[in-house]
Amino acid sequence: MEYEIDAFARRTDLSIDTIRYYQTLGLLHAPRRAGRRAVYDGTHLQRIERIQSLSARGVSLKGIADLLAHTEVTDSDQVLLAALERESAASHYAADEVATRLDIPRTLLAALERSGLVDSETGDPGRGRVYTDADLEVGKGAVKLLRYGFPITQLLGLALKHDRAVRKTVDAAIDLFDAHVRKASPKGHADPEAVAEAFRDLLPVVTALVAHHFQRVLVNRALKRLKKSGDRGDLHVALEETKRSRLKLRWS
Repeated sequence: MEYEIDAFARRTDLSIDTIRYYQTLGLLHAPRRAGRRAVYDGTHLQRIERIQSLSARGVSLKGIADLLAHTEVTDSDQVLLAALERESAASHYAADEVATRLDIPRTLLAALERSGLVDSETGDPGRGRVYTDADLEVGKGAVKLLRYGFPITQLLGLALKHDRAVRKTVDAAIDLFDAHVRKASPKGHADPEAVAEAFRDLLPVVTALVAHHFQRVLVNRALKRLKKSGDRGDLHVALEETKRSRLKLRWS
């Protein structure tokens, strides 16, 4: 069966704008040309059904696009991707609203987006990038650094350097997870729910380990510098403060 776009929109219960937006994102292949007509067929219906199924499981459009980019996708991959997306599921805010809530110029947020430091999601048609509650909390911390007088250009340089190192480490960690959890079963067919559960169990553990290591190295190296400076007063205050503010790990 073939449909022109009006009929296809009614058949899928989607708006024409949404159908065209899916095509722009690469989620839906272009219609076939029949003379001057653009027609949709059963393959387009199947793709829409798959998009709707994944979306109902909590997978964002960006996640669906990544998933559908592969010709062969296992059930394990689908469940794992849904678990990944649920970890970041939260209230969403447009960039203008984020800038207002953080009381920063919109141009500053735009600069962060261009730098690649901001991994925001692509929202619905016309909304652009969107941010979560977690992004807002991190943003508040970044604004606090600025209010203490840290130069924005030097902070961005440091953040970019850290970002490059973190991405390499994260890619290696994902490779380990793939090799020893996701593809560890015979023929690479791991139980989907078991893979998702392993991810949910390991994510807070790995996050806490990384945060603990960073803070420990930061505090210890800062204390060494103070010892070398010979300022006993500052050293005493720093030692007492680190006892109170050390990161408390919660294993769950």
